[in-house]
Amino acid sequence: MAAPSTAPEVSGTQAAILAAYAELIEEVGTDDVSFRLVALRAGVGERTVFRHYPTRADLLLATAAWIERTIFTRAESESIFDVPIAIREAMEAYDRRPELAYVVAETAMRGVNGSDPAPHREEFDGMLRREAPSLADDDRRAVVAALSHLDSSATWVTMRRELGMSGRDIADAATWAAEAILDPIRDLDAAPGQL
Repeated sequence: MAAPSTAPEVSGTQAAILAAYAELIEEVGTDDVSFRLVALRAGVGERTVFRHYPTRADLLLATAAWIERTIFTRAESESIFDVPIAIREAMEAYDRRPELAYVVAETAMRGVNGSDPAPHREEFDGMLRREAPSLADDDRRAVVAALSHLDSSATWVTMRRELGMSGRDIADAATWAAEAILDPIRDLDAAPGQL
């Protein structure tokens, strides 16, 4: 089951516009796409695009939220210990669609228009409460924060741009980091504060 979305639903026309813009981003980048080109690709009038997205920033932010909900979506993990696999799959998905990953990363950090810098935060917190109930609140928050940070397009972008890592190395590093975060709480039934 996919994680619930906090982003507003879009109409069929809006979805066509957002899908057209996402395609064009992959083909030519964000700077070289006009509203006219988006309208042509979406099969709508240019005024229709402007009516839904009055500015370039509005269109970009809405498209990033749509990309995250439709292209980079994934099923919820059944266990907190499955999260490293989900993170690996997310990193591999970003690597297959790098231009879209850059757009999502850049807009998610703004936290507006449906973008969420930590979309799986509540899911991680719930799993930890169920699977490691003796984990202290501060430790649980730290694990959730660390996993949420790893589970993001921003992490993929940082590893790609700043560290020059390959897609496989990024997936490996994020997976290993998630495993290292979770290893101390495997079979945890001890006193709080042991992390």
